[in-house]
Amino acid sequence: MSTTTVPASLAELTGSWTLDTTHSRVGFVARHAMVTKVRGSFNDFAGTAVIDGGIDTARIDVTIQVASVDTRNADRDGHLKTGDFFEIEKYPTITFASTSAVATGNVLEVTGDLTIKDVTKSVTVPFEFEGVAQDPYGNLRAGFEGSTVITRSDFGITFNAALETGGVLVSDKITLEFEVSAVKSA
Repeated sequence: MSTTTVPASLAELTGSWTLDTTHSRVGFVARHAMVTKVRGSFNDFAGTAVIDGGIDTARIDVTIQVASVDTRNADRDGHLKTGDFFEIEKYPTITFASTSAVATGNVLEVTGDLTIKDVTKSVTVPFEFEGVAQDPYGNLRAGFEGSTVITRSDFGITFNAALETGGVLVSDKITLEFEVSAVKSA
């Protein structure tokens, strides 16, 4: 087993990185019936990051297969796949392509184009840099955690139902959550 120089800080990251989907999570949180939260995730996704010339030059691309939505309830997942929400036959993927990255200390703010149902909006996700380690197999891994809030109606996802007690069944504000393990590939 060879040893690799492990970057000590966010600013020292360089090269090409691939999302390790078995050790990463792309999730979301929505308010349900105004009194609780429903959490879900997408289990099929892929992503890369290329850092060529400093962390502020990072180019990050992610593609999510919407059919992999998982809220731990088959009926709800089935409903999310319909035209009321994601309409997966017509829009099978969600994509993100970064347009800028700014590092401040241990936080990497990534701004980019998020496309859901063919609607593209700019979003910014602040990622906390969790560090870099070499795993027992010689892979160099970097960890990040981040979240941001989007408005689902901005992406044409408007289904809802009024509640007798006031309010609506599903919140318009959705929190996107990211737990990322990236493996250096070059």
